[in-house]
Amino acid sequence: MAQPKSYITSDELKKHTKPGDLWISIQGKVYDVSEWAKDHPGGDLPLLNLAGQDVTDAFVAYHPGTAWQYLDKFFNGYHLQDYTVSEVSQDYRKLLFQFTKMGLFEKKGHVIFMTMCAIVMLLAVSLYGVLCCDSTWVHLASGGLMGLLWIQSGWIGHDSGHYQIMMTRGFTRFAQVLSGNCLAGISIAWWKRNHNAHHIACNSLEFDPDLQHMPFFVVSSKFFNSLTSFYYERKLNFDSVTRFLVSYQHWTFYPVMCVARINLFAQSFILLLTKKNVPNRVQEMLGILVFWTWYPLLVSCLPNWGERIMFVLLSFSVTGMQHVQFCLNHFSSSVYVGNPRGNDWFQKQTRGTLNITCSEWMDWFHGGLQFQVEHHLFPRLPRCHLRTVSPFVVELCKKHGLPYDSASFWKANELTVKTLRNAALQARDLTSPIPKNLVWEAVNTQG
Repeated sequence: MAQPKSYITSDELKKHTKPGDLWISIQGKVYDVSEWAKDHPGGDLPLLNLAGQDVTDAFVAYHPGTAWQYLDKFFNGYHLQDYTVSEVSQDYRKLLFQFTKMGLFEKKGHVIFMTMCAIVMLLAVSLYGVLCCDSTWVHLASGGLMGLLWIQSGWIGHDSGHYQIMMTRGFTRFAQVLSGNCLAGISIAWWKRNHNAHHIACNSLEFDPDLQHMPFFVVSSKFFNSLTSFYYERKLNFDSVTRFLVSYQHWTFYPVMCVARINLFAQSFILLLTKKNVPNRVQEMLGILVFWTWYPLLVSCLPNWGERIMFVLLSFSVTGMQHVQFCLNHFSSSVYVGNPRGNDWFQKQTRGTLNITCSEWMDWFHGGLQFQVEHHLFPRLPRCHLRTVSPFVVELCKKHGLPYDSASFWKANELTVKTLRNAALQARDLTSPIPKNLVWEAVNTQG
C-alpha cells in the first residue's frame, strides 16, 4: 500500500534559503540540495538565489532530460501543498519540449568549428604581423586582429558555458581553457559563475552582476540607495566619487568599454585567489599563467614602446565591441530590486532583455546575442538554432501580452546611452546631496 504523501506550504518552503539549509521544489516535489550546492556544476549561486521556491522553469531551461534521473537522491519526502503552474509556464514548458523533440538541443551545427578556424587564422596572421613584418601599420593591424580573436574566443567561452560544444566533456573543457584562459586571459570558472548568476537573476539590481558596475555606471536611480550586491557580497556605496563618475557616464561609456577587459582580468584573479569553491583551480591558474606569458612576450617583440602601447590599446579597444554588445542587451530593459523568483521565469527573462535586429549574414558578428530573448529562455540551445525558434517565442509573447523587444544595433546603442544619460542627470539633481568632493565642486560650480 502506497504511503500517504507529506506536504508543506510555500511559506514553509521559504524558510529553507540559507547555506547549509537549501530546499527547492521541482514540479511540486521538494528537494534538499544543501550538500549538493558545493558540487553543483552550475555553481552554488543558482541554488542560493532560487532556494525556498519552486524552480521548475529554471530547472528545465538549464538541464537536459537526463538530469531528472538524479533528482530522487535529493527528495526529502515532501510535496508542495499549494503547487500551481501558470498558463505562461505551461506554454513555455510545452515549447521547450517541442524543441527537444525536434532535436534542436543536440544539433550543434558547424558554428563552433568555424569559430575555432577563425581563431586559428586570426592568431596566425597576428603573430606573423608582429614577428615577421617591420611595418608599423602591420603591427597596429595585428593588434586589431588580436582583439577580433578575443571576441571569437569569447563566443566559444560563452557557448561552452551553456552546453557541451565538443564530442565529450573532456574536449569541451580543453576548448574552454584553451580559448578562454590561455588565449584570452579570462578564467572560464569566473565566467561561468558570473554568467550563471546573470541568467538566473536577469536584471535584478541586487543579484545580477552584469548590472553592477559602480562606481562607473548605473542603469537606475535605485542604485543611489546604496544597494547590496548579493553576488559581490558587499554594499554598493553611492558616495561622492561614484556620483561624480555616474554624472558623466553617458560620455565615458564607450571609452571605458575600450579598456573594460582589464576588469575581466581582475575579476578572474580575484576569484581564483579567494577561498571560494572553484573547480579545477590549479588548471584555471595555469591557463591564466600561459596567457600572461605569451601575450607580454609578443608585445615585447615590437620595436618600441609607442608601438607596444598602441598594440595593446588596439587589441583592447576592438574587443570593447563585445563588451558594448553585452550591455546593449540589458542596460535599457526593465530592472527590479529583489531576489529572482521561480514562478515568473518567462516574464522576467523577456522583460529584462533586448534583441538586436540584424540580417542573417551578420549573425557571426553578434555571436548569438542578437537573439538574447531566445537565448535567455533556452540557454542550452546552440546559437545556430536561435533564429529558427524566434517566431515561436514571438508568438508566445503575443499570446500572453509580454514584451518582445528588439532594436537595430544603432538604435540599441541609442537606447543604452539614453538610459545612462537619464541616470546621470538624476545623479546630478538629487535633492539630498551627499558630501561632494573637490573635483565635483570644481566641475559643477555655477557662475
